[in-house]
Formats: sequence, structure tokens, C-alpha cells
Amino acid sequence: MEDIQITQLESAAIFKKTNFPVTLKFENVVYKIKPKTEGMFNNSSKSQEEKIILRGITGIVFPGEMLAMLGPSGSGKTTLLTGLGGRLSGRLEGTITYNGMPFKNAMKRYTGFVTQDDVLYPHLTVTETLVYTALLRLPKTLSHMEKVAHAEAVISQLGLMKCKDSIIGGPLLRGISGGERKRVSIGQEMLINPSLLFLDEPTSGLDSTTAQKIVSTLWELVNGGRTIVMTIHQPSSRLFYMFHKVLLLSEGNPLYFGRGEDVMAYFSSIGFSPSVAMNPSDFLLDLANGVIDDPQEDQASIKQTLVTAFKTNLLDGVKEELQKYDDSEDHEKLQKGKLDRWSNTWWNESVVLFRRGMKERKHDSFSFLKVGQVLIVSILCAMLWWRSSDIQDQTGLMFFITSFWGFYPLFQAIFTFPPERMMLEKERSSGMYRLSSYFMSRIVGDLPMELVLPTVFVIITYWTTGLKQSSVNFFSTLFTVLYGVLVAQGLGLAIGAMIMDLKSATVLASVIMLSFTLVSGFFVQHVPSFISWLKYISLSQYTFKLLIGSQYEADEMYHCGIVDATCYVHDFPAIKSVGLGGKAISVVALTIMLVGYRLLAYLVLTRIGVTKK
Repeated sequence: MEDIQITQLESAAIFKKTNFPVTLKFENVVYKIKPKTEGMFNNSSKSQEEKIILRGITGIVFPGEMLAMLGPSGSGKTTLLTGLGGRLSGRLEGTITYNGMPFKNAMKRYTGFVTQDDVLYPHLTVTETLVYTALLRLPKTLSHMEKVAHAEAVISQLGLMKCKDSIIGGPLLRGISGGERKRVSIGQEMLINPSLLFLDEPTSGLDSTTAQKIVSTLWELVNGGRTIVMTIHQPSSRLFYMFHKVLLLSEGNPLYFGRGEDVMAYFSSIGFSPSVAMNPSDFLLDLANGVIDDPQEDQASIKQTLVTAFKTNLLDGVKEELQKYDDSEDHEKLQKGKLDRWSNTWWNESVVLFRRGMKERKHDSFSFLKVGQVLIVSILCAMLWWRSSDIQDQTGLMFFITSFWGFYPLFQAIFTFPPERMMLEKERSSGMYRLSSYFMSRIVGDLPMELVLPTVFVIITYWTTGLKQSSVNFFSTLFTVLYGVLVAQGLGLAIGAMIMDLKSATVLASVIMLSFTLVSGFFVQHVPSFISWLKYISLSQYTFKLLIGSQYEADEMYHCGIVDATCYVHDFPAIKSVGLGGKAISVVALTIMLVGYRLLAYLVLTRIGVTKK
């Protein structure tokens, strides 16, 4: 116990100072986008017009400084913050450097980024959330106990002790408050002792007391030599004067950049001052919207006046500050302290992600609804095909098994990646883990549900429906069903990863599986040649062939006709269309699909959380 307390004290001490101070410089940053057009008959000339979001933003933030970016909605605050954090895709022009270096993947190890929306797992507790983050983001040089102690230190520092054992919660699940959720999000970034911390509206939706506490915590971090940049909408007067520097934006144009304590004096010097005492942030937002005491003044002309005044009075001073700063010494420090791209080994990442995933999804993996659905279908099959020896009935049963265990795992797998897209984007953009370790842990974590339920189904159905009462035939049937389930799951993973929209993905999956089912040879024995090629890519056809082969041999006979005659099983229409041969080819085809669908899903996921330059 004493060792743990000592470790927690050492962990708390790490937040008092940063290891590698980072100076952030940005010069003439311009960002343009092409608006998306809807419909087929849009004017082509208009659709090609670019919209300018940022119009030449320049500034510098030193270690030990906190920059607040203010402006009305749509002014470009979040776009600039995202660009400075190295997370913006598209046409970003200008120069952004960190100790004189452009943004690289290694910089993620020094950078924390807190989004406006708190992306957290709802069923994990506060402690579990931060501990798993610590295990993933802190370097492998620290022991498991030291990483847990780091998480405990963050919980204590952010005042989360009262809710440490409460679940995060979500829209339909009651959990911690909004302020506590925001502190948990900040805590996730504080764990890595960031040199550079970006926050998007950290006080949005919070009361003034909670907002004050969060900004006070950030102030303590700044005193440790960190560089903090945040967007903030309408801070109180107490919060405003805690900012070292302020950047005021209006429609992508800078109206002010400099010390927060000098902002009111500057605007007074160019003829803009409030008629009554008021919150500086309220006054600045009025100016950014072109609103002053005189209602006769045109808002557009006021904004243009302020833009021109900034270029005339402040821009040269800001550029001069950039030129005076020598980043060669800090560049060398950052190079000396260069870390590996990944904090932990692939195996450690996979184990932690597996444990976290199982804890988050345990309530859903074997839910009453899913288990009940499979049991009811199993019992219905047992009653409908009870001890049936008729070959037509038996082939019908095997085709039903093929169809049911094609559709069921397919639609379950579709829901794997779309709900986790935001979390995957957040964690991958932070360089928290490799995509391969996430992908492997996610697939392995789903295996219990994917394999246990069909095994229960086969056990109940097989011994009650008149199929061959032999262990060889039973295990052959079980293997075929489980193998088909894994292939169908892979197809669902690929569709879900490609579409990322549940409604569209389920429609596409329905069309694909219905097509595979129709050409598998049970409903239509004579498929026209121009569409028969579909059966070669149909997992249903190969699964059905293997199920038939697990019960019948080529020289086997069955009772046929009105009189007591016998016929060869391979001549039965439903069996003849798929054939009893080619089992090895079917296994190989399913193996190719098993690997191919998962590989496709993995390749599609590589685009998530990666900034495209």
C-alpha cells in the first residue's frame, strides 16, 4: 500500500512540468474547401467555386502560454485548431511548425487533443476509462502499476474521486455529469504529459463554476511549461483574464492577436470601445459580428474596418515576433528526445484492447434477445423436422441452416465498426495504437458470440431432426456451419467498414445475401448461364454443398417414386444441382473468402483517423 502511494506521488509530480517544451508557430494559414453539391442538375461553374474558411492567420504561442481563440459560430475557430493539431484534411496552405519542424507522426506523442464532443465508452467507469488509456498511451518503459498510478493521479488532480467508480453513461444510459465527462476527456490527454495541448470548446455547456475549475486546471498545466491552445465561445470575465494570448476571428479573418490584457486598449485606440462596462469576451464577439452601439453602421463595413486595422497596426508586430524567435535550440531538444512511433508492443496493445472491448460489450455479447432468438429457432427446427428421414425434408433443413447462419452473423457483423467510428478516429489520430492490433482484438473478441450460439443451435437441431446419428457426420456438420459463420461475419465486417452507415449497409447486405441464396442451387436448379457465375462467389452455395456432403455419399440410395423403389442420392434434384463432389474446392473457396473479406475490411479501415495531406 505504501509503495502504491509513493508511485501515485511520483505520478502526480510528472504533471508539474513538461519534458519537451514546444513552441507553436503558424504563418499565413489559409484553408479552402470545395462545397459539396447535391443533385444532378447543379450549375457546374458554381460547384467548382472554392470556399475560403481561413484567410491568412499568423501567430506564435510559446511554452507556458495559453492561447484562446474567440469568435462567433462559423468564424473558423475549430478549423484552425484542427489544422494546428495536424488533423485537418484538404487544402491547408501556409506554414505551421513545432519547434521549427513540420507535423510528423512522432509529434503525436507530445500532443493532446480534446474534441468538443466527448467520445467515450458509455459502459466503462471513469477509472476503467483512464486506466485503459494509460495502458495504451504511456510508454512500455513504465510498469503496469506505474501506469495505473498515473491514472489515479489524474483522477485526483481533476477532482474525479467522487465519481471514479461511476460509469460514463450515454444518451440512453445514466452516468456522470457533463462537466465530469469533459474532465475525463481532458484527463485522457493529460496522461501522456503533453507538451502541446489543444482543446475545442472545453467549457461548452458547463456552468461558470465548473468552467472555472477546468480552466484553472489548464492554467496549472501551462505553468509547467506546456503550450495550450483552445477555442472558447463566450468565457466569463474571470476566465478571459486567465488567457495569456487571444486570437479573435471573424469569417476566417484575424481581428486581433496579442496579449489578452491589451485587447480592450487596442480596440479603444482604433475607435471601438464599449459604452458601458461589460465582459470583454461579449464585447469582442459583438465586434466580430460587426455589431456596435450605433445601429446605423453597416456590419460588413465594420468587419472590414477591423480587418484592415489588424493588418495595419498588429500584423507586422506579430510577424516580427515570429522572426525574432530562434527555434534551432528547441529543434535539437525535440530531436534528442525523439521517441518511437508506438508506445507499446503490438501484443500489449492487442491484449489491452481485447480486455477493454470485452468489458464494454459484455452486456451485449450474450444478451437475452440474441440468445433467445437462437434458442427459439433451434426449438422450432427440432419440432418441424422431428426425426424426419425424408430426403426432401433433410435437404430443406440444411438449406435453412445455410440461410439462417448466413444472414444472422452477417447482420451482427455489420454493426461492428460503424458505431465505433468516432472512437477509432479519435484514438488513431492520437497515435494510441496500431490499426492491426485494434482489428485483431475486435475480431477475436467477437468470436465467443459468433461461435457459441451456432454451436448450441447445431447441438439442439442435429440430434432431433433425423440427420445421421454419427459423431463424424455431426462434427462435419458443425465444422461447416462454424466455417460458414466466420465467412459471413467477414463479409459483414467488410460491408460495415466500407459503408459506415447502418441503414445503407443493411440494404446492401440484404441484396448480396439474397443473390447468393437464390443462385446456391436449391430454389432454381437450372440457373441461366448469363447469371450462373454468381454461384462461384456465393458463400451460401459452398456452405450448402459442404452440408450436403456431410450427410450423403455419392453411391448412397434413398426411397423414391410411388412404388417402393430406390434411387441414387446424387440424382435427387436439390443435390444434383450442387453435386456431392468438390468438397476440397468448397473449403478452399470459403478460406479465400474468410481471409479476403477480413483483409478488405482492414484495408478500408486504414483511411479512418489518418489525415490526408
